[in-house]
Amino acid sequence: MADSDGLGEAAIAAASPSASAPGLSPSLGWRERLRAGLAGTGASLWFVAGLGLLYALRVPLRLCENLAAVTVFLNSLTPKFYVALTGTSSLISGLIFIFEWWYFHKHGTSFIEQVSVSHLRPLMGGTESSISEPGSPSNNRESETSRQNLSECKVWRNPLNLFRGAEYRRYTWVTGKEPLTYYDMNLSAQDHQTFFTCDTDFLRPSDTVMQKAWRERNPPARIKAAYQALELNNDCATAYVLLAEEEATTIVDAERLFKQALKAGETIYRRSQQCQHQSPQHEAQLRRDTNVLVYIKRRLAMCARKLGRIREAVKIMRDLMKEFPPLTMLNIHENLLESLLELQAYADVQAVLAKYDDISLPKSAAICYTAALLKTRTVSDKFSPETASRRGLSTAEINAVEAIHRAVEFNPHVPKYLLEMKSLILPPEHILKRGDSEAIAYAFFHLQHWKRIEGALHLLQCTWEGTFRMIPYPLEKGHLFYPYPSCTETADRELLPSFHHVSVYPKKEIPFFIHFTAGLCSSTAMIAFLTHQFPEIMGVFAKAV
Repeated sequence: MADSDGLGEAAIAAASPSASAPGLSPSLGWRERLRAGLAGTGASLWFVAGLGLLYALRVPLRLCENLAAVTVFLNSLTPKFYVALTGTSSLISGLIFIFEWWYFHKHGTSFIEQVSVSHLRPLMGGTESSISEPGSPSNNRESETSRQNLSECKVWRNPLNLFRGAEYRRYTWVTGKEPLTYYDMNLSAQDHQTFFTCDTDFLRPSDTVMQKAWRERNPPARIKAAYQALELNNDCATAYVLLAEEEATTIVDAERLFKQALKAGETIYRRSQQCQHQSPQHEAQLRRDTNVLVYIKRRLAMCARKLGRIREAVKIMRDLMKEFPPLTMLNIHENLLESLLELQAYADVQAVLAKYDDISLPKSAAICYTAALLKTRTVSDKFSPETASRRGLSTAEINAVEAIHRAVEFNPHVPKYLLEMKSLILPPEHILKRGDSEAIAYAFFHLQHWKRIEGALHLLQCTWEGTFRMIPYPLEKGHLFYPYPSCTETADRELLPSFHHVSVYPKKEIPFFIHFTAGLCSSTAMIAFLTHQFPEIMGVFAKAV
């Protein structure tokens, strides 16, 4: 398609009467020719004028006398001065090098380069050349790329997020580390306000209290507000939800509270269904009560999965997907995929993939890597790199390798966690698709499924790096997906805790200024050492220079 478009543009250009032959140009007026000539000779004129001014002022400025004085001063300097000079230069350049290296590892860019681009380039007029016409092709390509980057860098709710009280807080008690960032928890607070509140909350005092509770940042204050809501209304489903998420210290306690929430939520949901057509406010109330009921059932299914009642969890998820098909944005099918893999029901997994691994639906690491796992499963137990190199790959092996390459192109961070080349941490409550946060969330739950299939990780280890040969410039052009978004590192640093070393793709080259400061530090240190050891020789050399 791209080739045909290019040929079409070439044909149009060739047929256009305004297209001129090489070496010819449209006739210009005398003003345009004069302006072009002045622009080309402007730099030379300024240089000649500067030399002329310097020559004219040579007597008043006493340039010859000053130059002779400087020469005498330099000849009188001792080697100790040069040792101090080069030693100080080496120390300063070494400190700059250390700062540049730290800044690059923390922010992914050079501080000097960033300051130069931000402050010096506008002063030198560098922004003028980057301005394009609103309708130009380059401007259209830039806007299309920015729109694609915005959609690619959207943060999603983690379908398999853990329980704050029963899992995240227990981790903090044991390690003393906070697994969730403020940015991640703030996104969750926004989600809770979107899912569990509506404009008619003022009609029910308990909902008014809970509306304030979801906005509260302090966990003890939220829990206290939930109990206040239950005092006003013992059937406040969202209050039970908050207590199950944040106060329960075990999955058993969380499940007990969610069952109470389910009983209250079903009652409120049936009541809202009967009144939904009375006014727009009642319709908004029904949407809110539907969100609450779906959330409760989903978390109950996750409790059953964590407590080993996997078939019960699968049934709840299937019923949810049948009862509320419009709520596909909640990605309940990813919970279902993980549970079916635990049951080793690979035929059912394939049926779910057939429905959701569609070109019109958004992809995820769970979809792509599960599809690769199923194809790997058919050949991994007998796969051998030596045998494959002698006889070549069979059709099934080619399909498995292609599926692995597809998955790695979508999210290149996952293999390092599956192959245990990087240590896992608790997954965040939100993930960035194709980013390190999504890789952690996927590997945290699916590593056991890869280990269960004999030879699957071995085949992955032998083939995953071959993906990068097909996409040498992943930020510019992809193979099966859009180019890899350049914003993942920044978003992942916000989502993941500071003690985790964020995976960066593609690996960034060390900036020029780090090389420059390292070379400057080394060379000046060497000169200082030589001057200190051989002062006479270096003194003669300095005077000669």
